[in-house]
Amino acid sequence: MITLKPLTRSVRYYSTRAAVAVSSRSTTLQATVMLLVITFTSNSLATASSISIDTYKLYAHIKIVSAKQYACLDTLWTHESNWNPKAKNKKSSAFGIPQLLKMTTKDPFEQIDLGLKYIATRHITPCQALSYFAKHRNY
Repeated sequence: MITLKPLTRSVRYYSTRAAVAVSSRSTTLQATVMLLVITFTSNSLATASSISIDTYKLYAHIKIVSAKQYACLDTLWTHESNWNPKAKNKKSSAFGIPQLLKMTTKDPFEQIDLGLKYIATRHITPCQALSYFAKHRNY
């Protein structure tokens, strides 16, 4: 089952509703259904940007099944860009959600994929990347 604590309020709301509708035990299927519910359902309390951020977080959670590893990734990228795909670093060429150097894509989902690939190549896991970040202020 997906851990809902690190997700934002609107994702927890929709995921609770989606979990009732999903009969399969497959985590990937549940996450996909939640992503669809979030994408196609509007919440008067949530802004468009928070729904987008929730969608990005859910996409990343689908890619990282481990709740512990996802929580590390969420902490890391919240600090780096606050999950903003347009975030720019004033001191370097780092850009996007994962704040990768020389990133050219503006597609947030490609940014997430590239960020996860970078973490897997350099640090193996998001928690190891977060640990490195805590010591060096970069990853």
